[in-house]
Amino acid sequence: MQRVTLFYLIALLFTSFSLSLALPSSAQSSDEFIRAEVRNLADESRSIRKAAVMALAKTGDMRVEAILESFKLGELYLWSDVVVLCKETFEDDDYNEFCRLVDVLTGEPMLDAGGKRYEIPIEELEEISVSRAERKLANNAKFLVRLSSPDNEIRMSGAKKCGDPPGIIESVPQLEQMSAHDSVKKIRYIAKESLLLIRLNQTSLEKDAEPHLAIVSELGNMKSMRGLPRLQETYHELSAGLALPEATEEEATNTYKFAIDQINGYQSFVGGIGNIFRGLSLGSVLILMALGLAITFGLMGVINMAHGELMMIGAYATFEMQRVFGHTPDNPSDLYYVAALPVAFLTAAFVGYLIEISVVRHLYRRPLESLLATWGIGLILIQVVRIRYGDNIGVNAPTWARGGLEVMQDLIVPYSRCFIIVLCGLCVLLIYYLMNHTKLGLRMRATMQNRNMANSVGVNTQRVDRYTFAFGSGIAGVAGYAWTLIGGVTPDMGQTNFIIDSFLVVVTGGVGELIGVICAGLGIGVLTKVIEPMTIGPFVVGAIWAKILLLLIIVGFIQFKPAGLFSPKGRLSDV
Repeated sequence: MQRVTLFYLIALLFTSFSLSLALPSSAQSSDEFIRAEVRNLADESRSIRKAAVMALAKTGDMRVEAILESFKLGELYLWSDVVVLCKETFEDDDYNEFCRLVDVLTGEPMLDAGGKRYEIPIEELEEISVSRAERKLANNAKFLVRLSSPDNEIRMSGAKKCGDPPGIIESVPQLEQMSAHDSVKKIRYIAKESLLLIRLNQTSLEKDAEPHLAIVSELGNMKSMRGLPRLQETYHELSAGLALPEATEEEATNTYKFAIDQINGYQSFVGGIGNIFRGLSLGSVLILMALGLAITFGLMGVINMAHGELMMIGAYATFEMQRVFGHTPDNPSDLYYVAALPVAFLTAAFVGYLIEISVVRHLYRRPLESLLATWGIGLILIQVVRIRYGDNIGVNAPTWARGGLEVMQDLIVPYSRCFIIVLCGLCVLLIYYLMNHTKLGLRMRATMQNRNMANSVGVNTQRVDRYTFAFGSGIAGVAGYAWTLIGGVTPDMGQTNFIIDSFLVVVTGGVGELIGVICAGLGIGVLTKVIEPMTIGPFVVGAIWAKILLLLIIVGFIQFKPAGLFSPKGRLSDV
């Protein structure tokens, strides 16, 4: 029995081995097929050449794009019954012209039996002449290749490109198949949209009014942003008096207007949601910035104008970790961003600790002097960083922070902004836990509410001040760390973009109040992004006027509620 089992096992292994030798791999089969069709590009028959172009396009092999581009540019030649690529020629001392041959599929130099590169007299090559129609077909076929790609992103880009003006008619059969059966919903949508755009271009109001208007209605129902410019162009022609029968003109005008209104209405809705989300991410950065200010101002009464520079230090610490890990777009190392979080916090906290023990501790209860001193420190930090790094640096986001999630049609939520919102939430929870469930938090609250009483019961308030200032500075460093995902990093980034907004958050929310900082930060962030794209007639509000209007709104709010959304407690409650 054991011998029989052993015999069958050996037979099975032998059969598998024989089949692996007898059957070529799919890659080998694909390469052979591509080479055979490339050889047909040199055929004398135009129909065979056209069939070869279409057969290559249906392979879905992205190497075919380069082959078709070379065919279009006339860089393919026939040599010894093999199609070769010739991009480089040179002359010898006798002015004889030679060509260095390149393999048409791999793009590698062709070598002879001795391993030497083929250098062939140009006369030995037979030129493959390409007509204008074939060049156009080859150019279109480059995008048809993508329709058969197994990669979703490549297939999606191909479906989108095929519908761009004037549209690739040869793609219609594949687009019909994709719009009905593709496994990805977004690709099905884009394929159908491209199909409608091609058919819209093929029909006209003068000759095919009914099917043409049906396509227009379908584009409106799809909320097609890609179709909007074409619909608007034709609608303007209709408004200018396109020569049509009166009944047809009225129907066409109403159909076009309704479709355009559908698309514009949907885009306004999606744009509004996108602005709110961008405002939430901006508000999250403002919260991280304002948390440190709220803690230090509420505890010590110090107006720290160098807080923006502490944010900048966190951003530059992130940049240094990128350099340490050697992270680049071509050689990503996402671990750098994980390591950068504690480094940014500790670096900013250490600088804040030095500021406290060297300057701030002498200026408690002297807000004007502390404002001027910390403002001067901020200028010094800006110049030191500018001397070391220059005016601008680039922090490359980790790979997982690139791109976004399309939660609904045309509304893409960037992963980077999602991360910032989550990071802000975690920091808020951490600070809440620290303040309410640790001994340090108890001492901080005691010092904030009554410094003299805290001193009398043995709390080292001076040490609490230092730790608190360092902790608030570290949170600002985390804000700089987060900002590197969505904004530029410059030496004056904190002073220019964030310090004023951070103080507005603290004042609006209520000095020293955590819940007030959260509500004010999110509110100011969302209002900023909602106001920026607003239009008043032909005037677009923009970033600068948005800040001015926001400041006026906050000034008006403070007139009615001077203590902010939530009244402060402790030493500042009577200020």
